[in-house]
Amino acid sequence: MYVIIRGMSSIRTWIDQHRLLSFVAIAYAFTWTIQGALAYSGMEASWTHSILIGFGGFGPPIGAAVVIWASGGSLRRWVGQMFKWRIGAKWWALAFGLPLIILSLGVLLFVLAGGPIDLTEFESPFIYLFAMAWGTVWGGGQEDLGWRGFMLPILQDSYSALTSSAIVGVTWAAWHLPLFLNATTTHGGWPLSQQLLWMVSILAGSILWTWMYNSTGGSVLAVAVFHAGVNAMGIFHPADQEALIPNGVPDPWLNLLAEVTGAVPLVLIAILLMVVYGGDRLANRDPPTPQDAGLPPETDSDPVE
Repeated sequence: MYVIIRGMSSIRTWIDQHRLLSFVAIAYAFTWTIQGALAYSGMEASWTHSILIGFGGFGPPIGAAVVIWASGGSLRRWVGQMFKWRIGAKWWALAFGLPLIILSLGVLLFVLAGGPIDLTEFESPFIYLFAMAWGTVWGGGQEDLGWRGFMLPILQDSYSALTSSAIVGVTWAAWHLPLFLNATTTHGGWPLSQQLLWMVSILAGSILWTWMYNSTGGSVLAVAVFHAGVNAMGIFHPADQEALIPNGVPDPWLNLLAEVTGAVPLVLIAILLMVVYGGDRLANRDPPTPQDAGLPPETDSDPVE
């Protein structure tokens, strides 16, 4: 028993001394194990498949929870970021409304570039609300307790908000690899050009998410809602599906056009935020600290890597 206790103590000490490395390793291991197994299994697309994909998406919060536990931090304070809703009407309006502005700009660019649209059919608003709720707790937003609620504050303790956003963005993008290897997922069906454009979008999105997190004083809930809204906005894109996928075969040019015009608004808004707020904080206030994310103060003997 003594050996087990001593071994656990040594593991906790190592994790505490290598917080970022441990977080990324656990997040990737959990997600890649589950989503990689799904890709290997060849399971067809279904609600069960979707639920399991979403479960695999809990790698980042699990990684964060393990590191906070190992460091003797406050899990309650960290999770509390997901329930921080008192951020002001302005920021809730932006969290819910900005995705629709991004969609509108993307549709406008798509039409101006000659993209075909069909205005005869629109999805029910209830589908959008369901997608928002699902995306916040299971379809993407759950990741933000790790990426934004844990990794970002640690990085911003040493780097600018812009540099931290880039590091989180690259780590976040690579974490999605199993989805690209699964033919039944949206990512798995993309050609290389679309995958590269997605990378641009996710890097731009990382800047937007940092801006929302820093500006709200660390509300992961606002970031998750914003994230879910951007993911769900494609539901109302009026692109003519028969033209995009004639006879079941995707038209490469029109699909590339849709992807480009969808990415451009994200990039433009990211650039605008850098100009208005500056890359140092991407907000008009000091960014949340690692202690705001539940971590105890570091000591000289416990360096973070």
